[in-house]
Amino acid sequence: MNAERDLAPLAPSVVRALNDKLYEKRKVAALEIEKLVREFVAQNNTSQIKHVILILSQEFALSQHPHSRKGGLIGLAACSIALGKDSGLYLKELIEPVLTCFNDADSRLRYYACEALYNIVKVARGSVLPHFNVLFDGLSKLAADPDPNVKSGSELLDRLLKDIVTESNQFDLVGFIPLLRERIYSNNQYARQFIISWILVLESVPDINLLDYLPEILDGLFQILGDNSKEIRKMCEVALGEFLKEIKKNPSSVKFAEMANILVIHCQAADDLIQLTAMCWMREFIQLAGRVMLPYSSGILTAVLPCLSYDDRKKNIKEVANVCNQSLMKLVIPEDDEVDEAKQSVTLSEEPNLEEPVSKPEAPAGAGSNQRSIGGSVVEFSPATSERIQVTLNLDGIVQVLDCHLHDTSIGMMTRIAVLKWLYHLYIKTPRKMFRHTDSLFPILLRTLSDESDEVILKDLEVLAEIASSPAGQTEGYGPSEAAEPRPSQVELHVPIRNSQLSSSGPKGLECSPSTPTMNSYFYKFMINLLKRFSSERKLLETRGAFIIRQLCLLLNAENIFHSMADILLREEDLKFASTMVHTLNTILLTSSELFQLRNQLKDLRTPESRNLFCCLYRSWCHNPVTTVSLCFLTQNYKHAYDLIQKFGDLEVTVDFLTEVDKLVQLIECPIFTYLRLQLLDVKNNPYLIKALYGLLMLLPQSSAFQLLSHRLQCVPNPELMQSADGSRVSTSSRRPASSTIDYTELLQHFDKVQSKHLEVRHQRAGRAEQPERRVVL
Repeated sequence: MNAERDLAPLAPSVVRALNDKLYEKRKVAALEIEKLVREFVAQNNTSQIKHVILILSQEFALSQHPHSRKGGLIGLAACSIALGKDSGLYLKELIEPVLTCFNDADSRLRYYACEALYNIVKVARGSVLPHFNVLFDGLSKLAADPDPNVKSGSELLDRLLKDIVTESNQFDLVGFIPLLRERIYSNNQYARQFIISWILVLESVPDINLLDYLPEILDGLFQILGDNSKEIRKMCEVALGEFLKEIKKNPSSVKFAEMANILVIHCQAADDLIQLTAMCWMREFIQLAGRVMLPYSSGILTAVLPCLSYDDRKKNIKEVANVCNQSLMKLVIPEDDEVDEAKQSVTLSEEPNLEEPVSKPEAPAGAGSNQRSIGGSVVEFSPATSERIQVTLNLDGIVQVLDCHLHDTSIGMMTRIAVLKWLYHLYIKTPRKMFRHTDSLFPILLRTLSDESDEVILKDLEVLAEIASSPAGQTEGYGPSEAAEPRPSQVELHVPIRNSQLSSSGPKGLECSPSTPTMNSYFYKFMINLLKRFSSERKLLETRGAFIIRQLCLLLNAENIFHSMADILLREEDLKFASTMVHTLNTILLTSSELFQLRNQLKDLRTPESRNLFCCLYRSWCHNPVTTVSLCFLTQNYKHAYDLIQKFGDLEVTVDFLTEVDKLVQLIECPIFTYLRLQLLDVKNNPYLIKALYGLLMLLPQSSAFQLLSHRLQCVPNPELMQSADGSRVSTSSRRPASSTIDYTELLQHFDKVQSKHLEVRHQRAGRAEQPERRVVL
């Protein structure tokens, strides 16, 4: 009886019925409670109402006895119905005990709790919004309930709560976001579905701006996008799609920078859908936010570059990644190359792509915008943010990523090409800053010349050529103002004085540099290292040497390349390599269409520059006797060619030597030497040409080359006239007076000196191998 008295104003019969195991009896008791509470409401007796709710909560809903808990739940629902619109005054007391029952081990009890809360919420409507977080928390647990009845009941309650939120303008989004951020990382399938459904609802409410809080939930959304359930993936895709539409409509209010790293991470996901979606978002971010994305360039490139080598199975990802890469590249402008470090930060806000602006929605009425011109493009300062964002090109990070990708031998060809395009672009747009990294990049760029792809090598050569020719690479003798001058279209080498005047300090005078390339400090370094690479990697020289040098002649000044290489080879200690390299250079010089102008320049020797170039080439060409003769044929130095051939009798004639003579005969029959063959018609003025050709004929054994040259010489008219050529000194000065400035005696002495070195080295090598080189004796 004490208990019954303690539970007043509830009648003892009501108390007994609430504790009954039969639902019908508990329902009758609930009707009695409803009637009682209505009387208290009519009397405005709030203390008694609170007392009834407290009894139902403490003595029943939170009881240890399951039937009592069921009675308490139905009683609390009855109270809410009786209270009607006044239930909002007692919601905390009504809701808390019901939510506690959500954790009950008995599934029937959880169902009754769900039913009771449904009735409470249905009566209170918008008044429950201050308690939304605890309701959401409870519902998120029921969404993953294993009992289908409980789950079904929770779905009804969930729909009711969504309707209330949708029709109200009192929703506390700020208070809800921390809970959403926490629950979005749930791994439970049903909990994820519940979360996504709520995000879709909140996104659809005009008065709720979920876009402001997108950075806090974006990572979780991408996690859910990888769910095993197709339905959940589809729902998440829809949610992300809606957010992206909002971003495109209102780019000025989007926190691009806060989401950049999230996208970078998911652009590298193993799941194709996550990667493609993140890449699409990245594309839009770069195009909408513009230079705001520049500080994240290194991360973006880390994610994007590997995708460029995907095959057709991931074609969509590859295409979007390519757009990202191109768009990001366009954001780098010459202003990023500011020398003053204090000025390298350009104050910008979210903006469209600088070179390909995308259309932006009109600004709200009354919202003005400041504009400033950068690089010929208009940059808008968005009125949506009070603070302007400091945008800095993180060049060190970008270069580190590019360098890392070049070192990775497993990356695909298209990725390597993209890396080299980036390096070239950076050297064009930000040369001064890039040259700080050149010493570290240079070795890997040289190694990349051994790549199996011609296209990769071409791009690599473009980068190396830009390094070698950029005024920013001149580290000596240039001030900042001079270094910033526009790059000339063609940088010429200084023409040195005659070689005999270069040095009188000692016997090494002939080995002094005949020229100093002035393209920039890296040009000569590039030529030295390229030749070193050819020397250490002979296969590269054989398979790609001609290709590389020909392309460099297109990208740089051909005369500079041949001049500097000849200069370097003059000091080459490996004489066999020097001979091979000279032969390669000579073949390129005589056969490449790219070198037509250079051949014409050498053919006439009319200018001091051309004569200087001939002397420089000649000194190195002496490493290979036959190429030296071919150079004399090219430059129409026929008497000197004849003098050289006369010396061949003193040389060690090998099979390789005769093979080269054979090739020279073949070359003489090529279009390049058309002028030489026509000069055979003028026997009187070209006696040494004919004698030189006969000299070659006498060197050759009875081979096809012998027959070819013999037939050619048989076509020379009036061969008897050759006999008087020695007696009547024919002057060629009228044809080319400038040639007399060349000291041919000195050149012959140099030829003898170089060939003596070669003979000595060959004999030393043969002695070490104890296998003398086979000679062919004529």
